[in-house]
Amino acid sequence: MKIRDIVLVGLLSAATTAGKMALSFIPNVEIVTLFFIIFAATLGLKRSLFIALVFVSTEILIYGFSTWVIGYYLIWPLLVIIISALKKRVQSEYGYAVIAALFGFFYGAFFAITESFFYGSAYGFAYWINGITFDLVHGASNFIIVLLLFKPLKKVMEIQVDKLQTD
Repeated sequence: MKIRDIVLVGLLSAATTAGKMALSFIPNVEIVTLFFIIFAATLGLKRSLFIALVFVSTEILIYGFSTWVIGYYLIWPLLVIIISALKKRVQSEYGYAVIAALFGFFYGAFFAITESFFYGSAYGFAYWINGITFDLVHGASNFIIVLLLFKPLKKVMEIQVDKLQTD
């Protein structure tokens, strides 16, 4: 990686962490999904995966280590991989908003699976059922946030990526 890529990964990881913290007072409303969708759609797979991994590592430093860490190290890179694979097929903010909504709706189910490995399937099922209302809020808010902010933020990122590559 070039030095400017390393700096870019650090800055965008920090921006993602700051964005998450800025909205942390609203349960299950976050901007992280939007950021990773934009990063994967504009920066490519490699840079976006590094951003996701640095973001998750930063989260561990802030919140400590527990079973959620495994889910975070899987789910955020998975979102980046999905968007990278679909970016040629998805042509509008509506497509990305649907992906973001589905991601939010199934977020708790994914973590229920990872929790089941540690505490058993009954716990995992109870974990998922207990969080369904949060998943509904998460999915709906992801849809709205991506629908409203994807286009303008993607445009800004594309301009900055062009500048980065011409400098």
